[in-house]
Amino acid sequence: MHRIVNVVGVGGSSRPGSTAEQALRIVLDAAQRRGASVQLIAGPALAMPMYDPRQGTTTPQAKRLLAAVSGADGLVLASPAYHGGISGLVKNALDHVEELREGARPYFSERAVGCVAVANGWQGAASTLAALRDVTHALRGWPTPLGAAINTSTTRFSPAGDCKDDRVQAQLEEIAAQVVDFATLRVLAETPTESLR
Repeated sequence: MHRIVNVVGVGGSSRPGSTAEQALRIVLDAAQRRGASVQLIAGPALAMPMYDPRQGTTTPQAKRLLAAVSGADGLVLASPAYHGGISGLVKNALDHVEELREGARPYFSERAVGCVAVANGWQGAASTLAALRDVTHALRGWPTPLGAAINTSTTRFSPAGDCKDDRVQAQLEEIAAQVVDFATLRVLAETPTESLR
């Protein structure tokens, strides 16, 4: 029997319960229903000093982020679009991942990464999704085949965080499926054959 896979979600904005955070929570909830353990690092948990490679990571928030990422079997990134790109809050968190360069699995190596971008319009959502996928590649991760570009001018979330668009809900659930399925395959590939009997 293989171990439960761990999926970590990173993103949102400085505003707790932002649309990006709501979308990220939907992906993590779907991953949990598929049997994964999940961890969310969002909003205020991402507030940390600008990454400086000369000083490394010293804050509790940054250390928590790095511990979560290094222990993850799969990841989900979610960012609001800020002027057509990843928000500074999310990008700074991703810059801190540089501290994992010497790890057993550097950066996002050998992990599927689901990407979700949220904007008030298609252009910002699409360009931010492309930027998240580019950063994932740069950090040696494998973006899932499906990513989500969410246009909040046409897609609404309830105050409780439910997505009111069935198509977007299905996309977010499919991202969770792809992350969990890939992570599970990696765990099985690394499990000695005699342990599977």
